[in-house]
Amino acid sequence: QVQLEESGGGLVQAGGSLRLACAVSGSFLSINGMGWYRQTPGKQREFIADINGGGSTNYADSVKGRFTISRANVENTVGLQMNSLKPEDTAVYYCNVRGSRQLAGHLYDVNYWGQGTQVIVSS
Repeated sequence: QVQLEESGGGLVQAGGSLRLACAVSGSFLSINGMGWYRQTPGKQREFIADINGGGSTNYADSVKGRFTISRANVENTVGLQMNSLKPEDTAVYYCNVRGSRQLAGHLYDVNYWGQGTQVIVSS
């Protein structure tokens, strides 16, 4: 069974920082990418950042230069350091992991989500 446990959300003033963490448990044949998304009420889930097994990263334009994604392969954890936070960064942040698993002798591509952690940035 795969579980994604997020932590680190909370309330912070504009200009402040928060660090999110996501611990992934469960067996994978491979993890191809880990990332973060966010969602506000009435809007679609939005890509924020991801990182692949080789350490290559991608960021949404809205967070470039302010957010940094990192990954610890051995522990299967992914972090998101968020600096210079703005009120428009307020959202529920979700961890995502993509990879492959072997189940009953078959290989499956899988995509899992965490339960989300709330980030509120006050002005």
